[in-house]
Amino acid sequence: MVALNKFLSKKRLIGLGLGQFVSLLITSTGFASSELSRKGIDAPTSQSFLNYVLLVVVYGGWMIYKKRSIQTKWYYYLLLGFIDVEANFLVVKAYQYTSLTSVMLLDCWTIPSVIFLTWIFLKTKYRIKKFAGVAICIAGLALVVFSDVHATDRTAGSNPVKGDLLVIFGSMLYAVSNVSEEFLVKTGDRTELMAMLGIFGAIISACQISILERNELKSVHWTPGAVFPFVGFSSAMFLFYSAVPVLLKISGSAMLNLSLLTSDMWAVLIRIFAYHQKVDWLYFIAFFAVTIGLIIYSWGSEEEEKTSEKADVDHEEVKCRDEESANGDLLAGPSSGSQGFGDGKH
Repeated sequence: MVALNKFLSKKRLIGLGLGQFVSLLITSTGFASSELSRKGIDAPTSQSFLNYVLLVVVYGGWMIYKKRSIQTKWYYYLLLGFIDVEANFLVVKAYQYTSLTSVMLLDCWTIPSVIFLTWIFLKTKYRIKKFAGVAICIAGLALVVFSDVHATDRTAGSNPVKGDLLVIFGSMLYAVSNVSEEFLVKTGDRTELMAMLGIFGAIISACQISILERNELKSVHWTPGAVFPFVGFSSAMFLFYSAVPVLLKISGSAMLNLSLLTSDMWAVLIRIFAYHQKVDWLYFIAFFAVTIGLIIYSWGSEEEEKTSEKADVDHEEVKCRDEESANGDLLAGPSSGSQGFGDGKH
């Protein structure tokens, strides 16, 4: 009963609820992109443009209101904005070639990519359990690609292999973006990061739209059925960008990874009930493998956090004992070895 009450604590319930909210936001972006693809609209950069504009208006406006100065060099944000725009471009572009389910599962490739980058550049140490979890995730992702290659029907998309590769490359760019954000947050501010990412993301997106998607936007018949997915995608992306840092603060990265995993389940349900498409049985095995892999990965993260906290506590205890010992030596010194000096001094 005590364990149940501990599990159902207010903080944990808020983390669970916010995690599922974030998961539904990711599923919503995938559903909107899939709907635009079904309508023959191929404008991936345009879908993300409004999201960056919203980031500028909200977070940039807040910085101006608070009269905050920029703490980090602007060209770091320029590079981050470029990477983020291209990552969104590749993943959204993939919906033109592969299925919603494949995209939602394959974007888990971000996790091993983040591990590799943080290990190389941020010198983060990982245990065997994390590598085991990542290996199982990769096995599940391989099953998705294998299923798309050998798909007997064309519900998987016009070119599933090309779409899968776009998602994998986009996930790698997402990993670079995530690691860069982690580095910038340590030296800057979350509000500044969102505002500057919005500014440079909007500028880069506008340039790319004028070059690659200008004719596509002219040919679109802007009916409510075409406008709604655009607005829905941008709104969901903005809320996702805003909610993730809050979830990380409440529950940590383990809860975030597990919450985003459920977006794959929502994607499968949308494909079955909304699109009335058949899902290959390998998808369910892949989903199970990715689930087990991420649980093992998150379990390893929780143990590392506990070990780190214990090490910090032990270090503080040792430090306190050293300080007490040093203070004791200072107090004992005059009374023993320099008693006459002390009496004369006072």
